Amino acid sequence: MFTGFLVAVAIAIIITIGFAAFNYYKVKRMNPGTPQMQEIASAIQEGAQAFIRHEYKIIIIAAISIAVLLAVLLDWYVGFTFLLGTALSGLAGFIGMKIATIANVRVSNEARETKDLGMTLKVAFRGGSVMGLCVAGFGLAGLLIVYLLFGVWLRQANPESIIVVENWLGISYIPFTMSITGYSLGCSIVALFNRVGGGIYTKAADMGADLVGKTEAHIPEDDPRNPATIADNVGDNVGDVAGLGSDLLESYIGAIISCIILAAYTFYIEMHSAHPMGQELLSRLMIYPIIFSAIGLVACVIGIAYVLLRKNSDKPHRELNISLWTSASLIIVGGGLFTFLFFRDLDLTAIEFKLGALSPWVAAVVGIVSGMMIGLLAERYTSYDFKPTKKIAEASLQGTALTITNGLAVGMKSCFFPVLVLAVAILASNAVAGIYGVAMAAIGMLSFVGATVSVDTYGPIADNAGGIAEMSELDPVVRRITDKLDSVGNTTAAIGKGFAIGSAALATLSLLVSFMHAQMGIDETTVEAVLNIINARVLIGAFIGSALPYLFSSLLIDAVAASAGDMVLEVRRQFKEHPGILTRDEKPDYMRCITISAAGALREMKMPVVIAVVIPVVSGFLLGPQFVGGILIGSTLSAVMLALFTANSGGAWDNAKKYIESGGVEGAEKGSEAHSSAVVGDTVGDPLKDTVGPSLDILIKIMATISLIAVSIYSRYNLLSLFIDK
Repeated sequence: MFTGFLVAVAIAIIITIGFAAFNYYKVKRMNPGTPQMQEIASAIQEGAQAFIRHEYKIIIIAAISIAVLLAVLLDWYVGFTFLLGTALSGLAGFIGMKIATIANVRVSNEARETKDLGMTLKVAFRGGSVMGLCVAGFGLAGLLIVYLLFGVWLRQANPESIIVVENWLGISYIPFTMSITGYSLGCSIVALFNRVGGGIYTKAADMGADLVGKTEAHIPEDDPRNPATIADNVGDNVGDVAGLGSDLLESYIGAIISCIILAAYTFYIEMHSAHPMGQELLSRLMIYPIIFSAIGLVACVIGIAYVLLRKNSDKPHRELNISLWTSASLIIVGGGLFTFLFFRDLDLTAIEFKLGALSPWVAAVVGIVSGMMIGLLAERYTSYDFKPTKKIAEASLQGTALTITNGLAVGMKSCFFPVLVLAVAILASNAVAGIYGVAMAAIGMLSFVGATVSVDTYGPIADNAGGIAEMSELDPVVRRITDKLDSVGNTTAAIGKGFAIGSAALATLSLLVSFMHAQMGIDETTVEAVLNIINARVLIGAFIGSALPYLFSSLLIDAVAASAGDMVLEVRRQFKEHPGILTRDEKPDYMRCITISAAGALREMKMPVVIAVVIPVVSGFLLGPQFVGGILIGSTLSAVMLALFTANSGGAWDNAKKYIESGGVEGAEKGSEAHSSAVVGDTVGDPLKDTVGPSLDILIKIMATISLIAVSIYSRYNLLSLFIDK
């Protein structure tokens, strides 16, 4: 079935992973710098690897337990695909973290040896590209394995097999949709642990380092005298690299599987209607998103390679944008040509393709354009090239309160227009290709995820490079180069968060419709895939769901504050008991701070993870699928707003501080009262932009994915239907 296309997808995956391997070893072979630089980099590597090892032990235990449960309650292949998703997502995160800790010192050394911004940029971007290419390559590779093993070999993807089966517990489902949902759930679990655990780690260390080092001891950021500075740099790798990669890999897979599931359930439900979907059309609708994503892989390889092969430039922001725009343009052209040829000879009357063969491509282009627009809006509200962030920096002259107030206003204001863009994207994609089009819009938004993650990962690498330059006491020009790269990295990170939030909203909407179709296919009493908001169960679910992101966020902020508090006490203790640290007569105990941050993250992440995983399941067993549907609606709407607000306000506070440090505000400089106010604003924003914001999009996606799997069980077994309704 589509053997030639599947071979082409496999070749695209091999090219992508091969290019990632080439960049990995090219960076690794570069000069790591002076012995002092290597010593600092080694400490960062050891700290990051120690945390990942501890976290992955927890993930392995949790994954095996969940896989066994899925195998027993559903079927063995659901447990298998779940473990496959866990393994590949974990591997992508580990490789990304590994290359980031290798590249950071090479970036510092490149700046030290060449004093050239363009050459240093390429080293950081090459390192970041390994994470981006691995996310896209490994994610699609796993999905291809699932399609080949279960869709082709076990014939689950054959139109004759798109039927509802019943297992030994009397639980009903379509086998292939359950196989790919299991794979997506495996990716989601790793993303949840990496984002939540890594986010708590990185911000606890960052806040601890800033609150004592910069505001109390008045020493520079990343000063080697600060005991928490190594832990801070470790956190960039475990939170902003491994966490980011796992997050967008999960979004990428969630968008693809939502397309496949929608096609399968539409075929099954309309099988006996007046205009049933043809078997050939079904097969093409299920394979199409995989092939479209493979086109995206090739486009990202070209976009990344183009920037790396270009002549050196001293405009890093432009170079990174060239990578994104090149990748997106190639996807639009290649995807359009392929889509037309793929669907042109089919009867499309059974599906809502208003523009004929090009309908799903138009929906994907809507997603690409809306993703770019959301990214540009994030840049406008977080970059110090624009008025909102400059206003926050200028407000710091009047004190900390106005810094915080202006940052909150910017964050709230930044929610409206991205949501408007999302609304138009949903309306337009649905108009041209129905709910399948909405899922394709999510795929379009993430089709160049390889380039997006590459650009995003470059930021933490540049940030680490600046820390190593400061701790190694290199020429100040080195720090100026890395600071310029880091400043651009803050903006690219905000753009990346915008992509993650926007795609999460679209993918979750598609998964929600799949959830309703699944219930409709399983429960014979359900005649229409509709959630009636004035139904009491749906309404109370929506109320409770809208409160969940706030509860989840509060737990994350409490976790960061608790771990940061421990870090503050430790840094103060070392300064008090070892005064020689500040006079450079003694070396601080870096490893003690690394241990505190790691222990705090692993301890504090338990409750947020439990909320994300357990609530959709328990709710279903208590009050049934309509109640869970309400929870998914409420949590999605509130999480999108909260994620935009926290990501953009935190990013704006961070860049307002950097604007002051760059001399942008007259009468304010490093060490001034205005700078101290900006540092406090940045510290308040740290857990918002790097822990809460990125974790919220995972919350809504994992809740939707778990609900999609569990609806097969609690549609049949729930307290409401067993006792109350009777």
